[in-house]
Amino acid sequence: MYALRQIPTAESRRAATLTPGIVVRALFALAALCFMTVQVLAENNGQRLRLRGDVTARGDILTLGDLVEGAPADLAQRALFRAPALGASGTIQARRIADAIAPLGLGEIETGGRAQVSVQRAARRVGPTEIEAAIKRVLETSYGLDPRNLAIRIDGENTVLLAPLDLDGQATALDVTYDPRLKRVAALITLGERQASLRVAGLVQEIREVQILTRTLNRGDTVSATDVTIERRPREATPPDAQAGSVVSIGQVAQRSLSAGSILRSGDVAPADMVQRGEAVTIVFDAPGLNLSLRGQANENGRLGAAITVTNPVSKKSLAATVIGPGRVSVSSPASLGRQASAAFDAAR
Repeated sequence: MYALRQIPTAESRRAATLTPGIVVRALFALAALCFMTVQVLAENNGQRLRLRGDVTARGDILTLGDLVEGAPADLAQRALFRAPALGASGTIQARRIADAIAPLGLGEIETGGRAQVSVQRAARRVGPTEIEAAIKRVLETSYGLDPRNLAIRIDGENTVLLAPLDLDGQATALDVTYDPRLKRVAALITLGERQASLRVAGLVQEIREVQILTRTLNRGDTVSATDVTIERRPREATPPDAQAGSVVSIGQVAQRSLSAGSILRSGDVAPADMVQRGEAVTIVFDAPGLNLSLRGQANENGRLGAAITVTNPVSKKSLAATVIGPGRVSVSSPASLGRQASAAFDAAR
């Protein structure tokens, strides 16, 4: 006789799947799958996940990719922490980073022995130079001032407008007010559509270029190109008769002792004398169709264009003359020169 086998029911089959052996095998398979998944996630192009050292944040948020090298591409933009304020810096403990990453199932992160990560928030810095330029543009267009002759001393030390890096346009001065009597100016410095702004105030100074001596000059010394430098100084801090930067002083002669670092003033230097007292000179009169000349003697020193007197050493007569070059003077009256020439000729006979 054949023994009848009971056909397993659905309940008996479900009970069979819950036997201890099957549960153990299922857990083992699940553990192996998790291990393989972690390995795949932890290795991106052959790189292990490493904690970065010093980090520069370019936005408000620090992502996984900002803090960890080799982060998977699909997780690199995951936000983890807020970045410091613009231009500020801070630190994040490595333990806090590990705790934030743990729920992502990336496994252990190599820290390289770091206990913390330094974070610097990148920012565009609009300093006094850009601020001054923005205000000058408005002073020129709205108040008719020449920006080349202006300097603006901003109140406070190290005044800087901090802005996100993507605000890379020109700084603009808005709400500008200027008091010509007090020489005070105030403005709102902005970037973009007022996405970053800073209120500033300062003193407007009128600037002029003056000549500054780089070495001490004694009376009679000739000024060379290396003896003078041009500097921009506030007008109120320079004497009214200061030599302007456009005045040519090179080749002129010091009229008195001058110390290094002093501002060159009118009268400090003058063109060199072309005629010396007692020097033999040529006295000339040039006109169309007429040229007269006579030797004479200078009675005084004279620079180019100076009016001096000269004497005919034979007749002992004096003539008023103008210095026209080294050892040369001219007279305005040909008759007087002719009489001197005749007298000299008669005396020579």
